[in-house]
Amino acid sequence: MKHLSFEKGQSLVELLVAIAFAAILLPALLTGFVSSREGKAQQNQRLLAMPLLREAQDATRVVREKNWSTFAVNGTFYPVISGNTWALAAGTETVNGFIRSIVISDVSPLDPSTKKVVATVSWSTPRTSMVSSTTYLTRYSGNTTFVQTTTTDFNGGVKNGTTVTSTSGGEVTLGPGGLADWCQPQNALVSTLTLPKQGNVIAATQSAAFIGTGDGTSGVTFAKIAITDPLPPATPSASLAGTYSSGDKTNGIFQEGSYVYLAADGSSSQVVILDISQLPYTKIGWIDIPSAKPANGVFVTNNIAYVTSDNKLYTYNVTNRTGAHTTPLGQISMWLGIGAAPLAKQVIVVGSYAYVGTANTLFGLQRFKVTNNGATLKLVGVSNLTWQQASQGLFVNQTGLRAYIAFNNGAGFFPKGFFIIDTSLPDPPVWWPFPNFYSIVGTYNVGSTDPKGMTVVPGNKAIVVGSGGTQQYQVVDIANESHPVSCGGLSISQGVTGIASVLEQDSDAYSYIVTGEASDQFKIIQGGPGGGNYATSGTFESSALDATSSAAFNRFDATVSQPASTTIQFQVGVTNAINNSCSAAAYAFVGPDASASSYFTNGGIIPLVTNGNYVNPSRCFKYKAYLSTTDQSKTPTLYGVTVNYSP
Repeated sequence: MKHLSFEKGQSLVELLVAIAFAAILLPALLTGFVSSREGKAQQNQRLLAMPLLREAQDATRVVREKNWSTFAVNGTFYPVISGNTWALAAGTETVNGFIRSIVISDVSPLDPSTKKVVATVSWSTPRTSMVSSTTYLTRYSGNTTFVQTTTTDFNGGVKNGTTVTSTSGGEVTLGPGGLADWCQPQNALVSTLTLPKQGNVIAATQSAAFIGTGDGTSGVTFAKIAITDPLPPATPSASLAGTYSSGDKTNGIFQEGSYVYLAADGSSSQVVILDISQLPYTKIGWIDIPSAKPANGVFVTNNIAYVTSDNKLYTYNVTNRTGAHTTPLGQISMWLGIGAAPLAKQVIVVGSYAYVGTANTLFGLQRFKVTNNGATLKLVGVSNLTWQQASQGLFVNQTGLRAYIAFNNGAGFFPKGFFIIDTSLPDPPVWWPFPNFYSIVGTYNVGSTDPKGMTVVPGNKAIVVGSGGTQQYQVVDIANESHPVSCGGLSISQGVTGIASVLEQDSDAYSYIVTGEASDQFKIIQGGPGGGNYATSGTFESSALDATSSAAFNRFDATVSQPASTTIQFQVGVTNAINNSCSAAAYAFVGPDASASSYFTNGGIIPLVTNGNYVNPSRCFKYKAYLSTTDQSKTPTLYGVTVNYSP
């Protein structure tokens, strides 16, 4: 009995365990069975959706190939049969329970020749799902390019401060640096002014000339000339800004800011210090030479005035420019006269050295070391100028290692002209009693012209002026110091008594001269185009591209060279034709953000917007290049431009 009861209990437990397992397994089995049936249905839906998706893709490509303008419209569409080809209709469509759509949108960054296309087919049974594809379709049919790369292409544009060259078959560069070619003096462009008295000497800045006048009897001894600097093609003009009269003849002149120093013939006040900051010009100070003899030259630097008179060079402290200056800081005599005491004439100071052009001595150039704040002067070098009669003009370069001195022939058998002198020898020892003898590295013969002045200008050119002969204004190329050669000149029949030259910041080259004529004694001579420098800035506006009908201008690309210290930038203009002409159209030039204040560097996407006279899509296109340099020996270069557009 006990044994039978045990077997019955065991059967009951086994039954309960089986029921429990069935409760766990049956739902999973049933779910798996149902999922299997639904998965197969979902897979079937996907298989049915894929042909609809491929059909949408194919239809989109057909529409793109047929007409880009029709295709390239942002929005949601679905494919439809129109005649015997595909078309796109706005909205979505339902096909056998499937929802199909084609979404067309712009790409980022914006490219008018590319569209993003997202095709989608979705369904809701047995579960919500979809298939989709994203493609980027480009306009490869109907695109056109506009190319400029040859001399002929570029010559059709408008050049302002730029030029077209053919070094590499055609390119745009900055133009010649103004009128900077000293070798092509522009006689036809000379501006003139009649002076109140015959001029003797001249100094100049870019906007003014300072002229020492007078004949030692009465009247004006100084005149300031105001000079305008208009934009080309207008030429400068001169007007009398003010004068000062003392009755003395002016032999030398130096200008320093609002002060002018006149070396004159007076028996006292041989150097007059003028304040020209306002009219009337007033004498505020003066220098009395101890010998009471005329002053021949004056130069001022670091509040020390260097004055030549008779056979001496004097130094004066002019920190206080007002009042009398009667006691020199230092003085020194010229070396070795011939038959008479040497005569000290022009003086130029570079660094701690004073250079003096002389007369009545073999040593027409004498160089002095200045120390002890101007109180100590020592002769350190001379140059033998072969019996020249008198120094007629002196120039010293910024390093002080080259001096240029004009001369005439003392005995009649040596040529007239100028010397180039090497002053680079180290100073002799303090204890050595003799100066250095500087060598002459080059000479130039001006023919029968008698020199009256000279200067050296940028670009390795010297200018000598004088009287007599065939050319009284002579330009000399001194690039080869041992063999200077003439490169230009002018005939000024009454002769030239003084010259000062300036090279403006825009590279225009001007010489201001004083002539011996009865009127129009002051003249401005302008250099010619070129001179080896580039203009500091310029623009190039292309000829017009006429697409003949409205077109989308898509991309702009430029091939350029941009050396250090130079820049080149671009803007584009797209607009409507006027009277059926793109040349007559009004262009507004913009950069990549469609504003007039932005610029392309060497290309980019052309803005597809309308903003005033800038209208894209439209019919007419131009580009504008902006070139600049801070080093006038270098220029950026535009070699070619390609513009992509779609009619």
